[in-house]
Amino acid sequence: MPIAFSSMVQYNSTVHNQIPRSIKSIPLPASTFIEAVKKCFLQFYFLDRIMAGKVKWVTDIEKSVLINNFEKRGWVQVSENEDWNFYWMSVQTIRNVFSVETGYRLSDDQIVNHFPNHYELTRKDLMVKNIKRYRKELEKEGSPLAEKDENGKYLYLEFRKNPSSTWIMKPCGKAQGKGIFLINKLSQIKKWSRDSKTSTFISQSSKEAYVISLYINNPLLIGGKKFDLRLYVLVSTYRPLRCYMYKLGFCRFCTVKYTPSTSELDNMFVHLTNVAIQKHGDDYNHIHGGKWTVSNLRLYLESTRGKEVTNKLFDEIHWIIVQSLKAVAPVMNNDKHCFECYGYDIIIDDKLKPWLIEVNASPSLTSSTANDRILKYNLINDTLNIAVPNGEIPDCKWNKSPPKEALGHYEILYDEEMAQSEVSDRDLRSRSGQSIGLKGTRTRETGKSGPLTWK
Repeated sequence: MPIAFSSMVQYNSTVHNQIPRSIKSIPLPASTFIEAVKKCFLQFYFLDRIMAGKVKWVTDIEKSVLINNFEKRGWVQVSENEDWNFYWMSVQTIRNVFSVETGYRLSDDQIVNHFPNHYELTRKDLMVKNIKRYRKELEKEGSPLAEKDENGKYLYLEFRKNPSSTWIMKPCGKAQGKGIFLINKLSQIKKWSRDSKTSTFISQSSKEAYVISLYINNPLLIGGKKFDLRLYVLVSTYRPLRCYMYKLGFCRFCTVKYTPSTSELDNMFVHLTNVAIQKHGDDYNHIHGGKWTVSNLRLYLESTRGKEVTNKLFDEIHWIIVQSLKAVAPVMNNDKHCFECYGYDIIIDDKLKPWLIEVNASPSLTSSTANDRILKYNLINDTLNIAVPNGEIPDCKWNKSPPKEALGHYEILYDEEMAQSEVSDRDLRSRSGQSIGLKGTRTRETGKSGPLTWK
């Protein structure tokens, strides 16, 4: 005979209320119906309990190196409209998350992979502006970092200037070599600007700002080819600044031998190292992708230039990165829900002097070779181990200082709290007449051996 659902199940009124009225009087034996409902209820109950302890993730970047890392940890994928703990998002999405009009308040168990105004570092024009402001502040403070030579040229935080050289034009908000071109006369800018204004293919609203910078026309060459470095830097907090250098960076080589000849200014296979450009060249090697590991570069330089000179070069590269982060730290929105993995592009000239080209907020996670895929998989794995310790639900109240064994292929590049503590300790011992006893390294401030300044 028909049975009333409410008369047999009394342990959970919520389940009862969710059953449609048409189902509440199905003519089934009471025992069969009760067991079916119990089984259904228990399945939902235990599924909810299992989900409760798992990190719920979302991404709008469909890359296997990301998804495989999330799945390896047993994290649960949800949609952006559901409750989530971890969101690996594009720079376009982060604008919406923190937008005054459309954004929303993040809870303590939610983290994202960008700082709200990362563009202070990753937009080429804003990066230059912030570094110049930082330099002026150091000059007012009388810092040795703002020291000038007898010609009034900054010794350290310098921008190369030479009106008769080759110049490179880059759109401020683009990457992968898009929109870049070279000129060797400043008057060519006027022609380019005039032509772009009269172009029927470009609307006035779609035009964007460009930054013009001196082209490094004496790059260090290996095998006659130009290359640059792609280095990964993870920032967990800007105030206090704490950043990590990934040890498995790589060099990107051009496919055509370098020439400073003005007749080859339009040949991007000679001048631009971006894989997005070089992979279309006739001489592109799909096996190694025109890439060298940083460790191989280091071995090459040690064997050809000497170990001391090579160590100095990499010290200066680290110094450039730290100073660029210090330059933007005061203006960066240091939201506790954020971390960021930047892609730094560095070029080395033939005098082994490093130059910062640009900083990428979303370094490519596309794999061009098998080794490239392994590198980027490990990069994401090590990044997640620092950003989400033990793969557990995030807690933004955590001090973001993981143990050394959790760093993987990362190493501490700069820890502001540790640096301030060392300075205080050094000053205290100096006043008391004690020896410092700290491991020494070269410093930019003095050029002499001194206490650690960024590690």
